Amino acid sequence: MAARTARRLILVVGSGAFAGALATRVTDPLVGVIALDLGVPVATAALLATAYALPLAGVQPVLGPLADSLGKRRVMAAGLVVMALALAACALAPGFGALFAARMLAGAASGATMPLAMALIGDTVRLEERQVALSRLLLFAITGQVAGGAVAGVLEAYVGWRGVMALCAAVALLAALVVRATPLPGVPEAAGRFDLAEALARYRAILSNRAALELYGAVCVEGAVVFGSFPFFAALLAAQGLGGAAEAGFAIGAFGAGGFVYAALARPLLARFGQAWVVRAGGALGAAALLGLAAAPVWWGFAAAALALGVGFYMVHGSIQARVTEVAPTARASAMALHACGFFIGQSLGPVLFGAGLSLWGTGATLAAFAAVLAGLALGLGRRSR
Repeated sequence: MAARTARRLILVVGSGAFAGALATRVTDPLVGVIALDLGVPVATAALLATAYALPLAGVQPVLGPLADSLGKRRVMAAGLVVMALALAACALAPGFGALFAARMLAGAASGATMPLAMALIGDTVRLEERQVALSRLLLFAITGQVAGGAVAGVLEAYVGWRGVMALCAAVALLAALVVRATPLPGVPEAAGRFDLAEALARYRAILSNRAALELYGAVCVEGAVVFGSFPFFAALLAAQGLGGAAEAGFAIGAFGAGGFVYAALARPLLARFGQAWVVRAGGALGAAALLGLAAAPVWWGFAAAALALGVGFYMVHGSIQARVTEVAPTARASAMALHACGFFIGQSLGPVLFGAGLSLWGTGATLAAFAAVLAGLALGLGRRSR
């Protein structure tokens, strides 16, 4: 497709990716504040990350076939509207139970954002340019993560955590209007009917592909070891006497900024060194960064480690994404749905595993274990991309 149309497509679907990412990480720096306001333990409030990620994963097997049948942009816009309503309910929640339930609905609805955006790019951008195009799309998701982490921690002092949720709802509604109303000539869009038998046949074909299963398993493990510590950032910083919610927000924002570094370097790194080297180097950098979180002597050192973790993560994750877009060219929404399902299952399990590790082994040993898993995963992916 023409470069101009591709850029416009990335801008349109990127708005939806931004809204979904904004809400994904927004509670991480607010865990302590929410726990105090609603009278629950910090460990319980930290499960708001799981409340968002697990439904996002669980809804994917339904959203993928729907989008393949009814149209990816139509399903994305509808999901954004539901997400806006659910986030508004979060802002009005009278207690933690209601907040948890509304957060689950928002997570499920946000499942229609990034996976379908990637599937649309897979439909329209040729393979040799696709990983670079996906890195451009990531800029929107990364910006959402930066805003959701860094800005939420700062804004909370002025509008409270409920005001932050209301702002996320407004952004989701605006993104729905952009996705649905912007014309995209030349971009294919399905307009059929949902057929359950056809959807199941697509999944059988995808799941019979061993390479697809390996990629889905890899992204699940990656999601767990990279994001498992995020809801505990404020507690880790406080335990080391380095700060609290605001510093945790900056660290999460720094992680997102690492994605900007990756997006800027993706094309030259891939051209010079190839995908296998990029994956292995990303795993090594990410593992070193996880160790750095435990060793940081000052809050900005913690944030610097988070920045390096972001660069390493996107180096690994971008490669996985590009490979998944070719798993099922005739059913990309379904293939990307399973990819997102694995990724967010990993993200939902990560805080549980990290919390258990803290109780059993302490901070340093838990981060070291996560680092070893990430490095090993990247080495395996690097061998398979040769």
